[in-house]
Amino acid sequence: MTGAKLQIRLRFRRFFCDRSSCAKKTFAEQVNGLSERYRRSSLGTKERLRAVAVELGGRAGERLCHQLRLAAGRSKLLELLEAPRVPERSPRVLGVDEFAFRKGCTYGTVLVDVEAGRVVDVLPDRTSETFADWLRAHPGVEIVCRDRATAYTCAVKEAALHALEVADRWHLLQNLSAAVEKTCHQHRDCLRKSIEHESPAPPEPPPMDLPPPSLPPTQIIERTRHRHEDVRRLVDAGWTISAIGRRLNLDRKTVRRFRDTDLDVMLASARERRPASVLEPFKPYLNARFIETSGQVSGSRLLLEVRERRYRGSRQVVRKHLAALRAGTAEPIRADIPSPRKITSWIVRPRESLTDSQNERLLEVRLACPDITRACDLARCFADLVRNQRGHLLHDWIRQAEQDAPQAHERLRRIPPTRPRRRHRQPHPSLEFRRRRRPRQSHQDDQARHGRSSGVLPVAAHPGTHANVMASLTC
Repeated sequence: MTGAKLQIRLRFRRFFCDRSSCAKKTFAEQVNGLSERYRRSSLGTKERLRAVAVELGGRAGERLCHQLRLAAGRSKLLELLEAPRVPERSPRVLGVDEFAFRKGCTYGTVLVDVEAGRVVDVLPDRTSETFADWLRAHPGVEIVCRDRATAYTCAVKEAALHALEVADRWHLLQNLSAAVEKTCHQHRDCLRKSIEHESPAPPEPPPMDLPPPSLPPTQIIERTRHRHEDVRRLVDAGWTISAIGRRLNLDRKTVRRFRDTDLDVMLASARERRPASVLEPFKPYLNARFIETSGQVSGSRLLLEVRERRYRGSRQVVRKHLAALRAGTAEPIRADIPSPRKITSWIVRPRESLTDSQNERLLEVRLACPDITRACDLARCFADLVRNQRGHLLHDWIRQAEQDAPQAHERLRRIPPTRPRRRHRQPHPSLEFRRRRRPRQSHQDDQARHGRSSGVLPVAAHPGTHANVMASLTC
């Protein structure tokens, strides 16, 4: 206590068994709530260590126990973890989703009681056979809340035919964010043209004897140049796209892009992917001062001037940029265009969580591109339906999306027609035809699911109706 060790002395009774057939010759009396057989610490300490192990795990829990002066290693903490008891019957509303034991290599399935908010069981893989066996061993499920993976759909149809499948809200909003981000990426040129049109033309600089401008020899620039040369050399030699991809360990789409795009365009694209530095907002001022003084300005003087304008970087960054201006290798000033992911976060997040500056930037984006404006209105309306459980307005939103969806990506409007849900669902004829022609494996289903979720509105993947989405909005 208070950083000092506490030792408790107990007086207890020891009992002996006089039966020769008893394996326990002697045993000691236990104190309820304080001691336990084969336990070298109190039960209170055991519960605290278990809580640390549940929240932090082994190594991180060991570091916290060292700060709290608790004698416990990572092995001891992991031994305190006990698997929860799996109920004999499945909960009424069962949530199923995949998780990664090791990302990109091994995946499992987690089953959750949605109504109670607790984990029911963990499956060693994400195949439909394992999930179907679990459903047969634990009957009683009425609603399955899942993502858009077809493996789980096959398991539910096989082992729990009468269960209602719904798409959970998190995956609906995730798929919505992916569709909005793709729209913002497709209309990025609109934002760039709007900024170039509004920004005033820079003054004509006085003539200076400087070396010709060239791109800085960064790693991504050199890699892009070498790849373009290798692809063009193999194309001229008569190699196919597949053969070039296998030779250079590149995807077919990447090989086709290097084949059909000029080197200058590829280098410009590679330069735009570089992260912005801390000096980026101050480069226009530094370039203007460099032109005004015809290059006769010191780095220390420029550092003092930009620090007056709240520059918090180092001196070396300013000197490096000044040296690049004198050598003619300085990069052109980038247009202040928000990334598609940042625009998506402004659109999908609740409006009350945005700051004033974020609202102003989003308003500028909406004014610059009408298609992003329509996608923003549709996305916010759908997110409002999901968050506020207004499933009865889903059909009205679908009709509005079919009329107002941006023309640049028609996949936003690819929604199955409305029809009443049947008790025994039959697959769509076109899906059944494709299934007979080429059966899919579980890993192929997962790849197809990830491919579809990039630009399609978030609806369930199985051939049901809008009832599954409406159920997720109302339950």
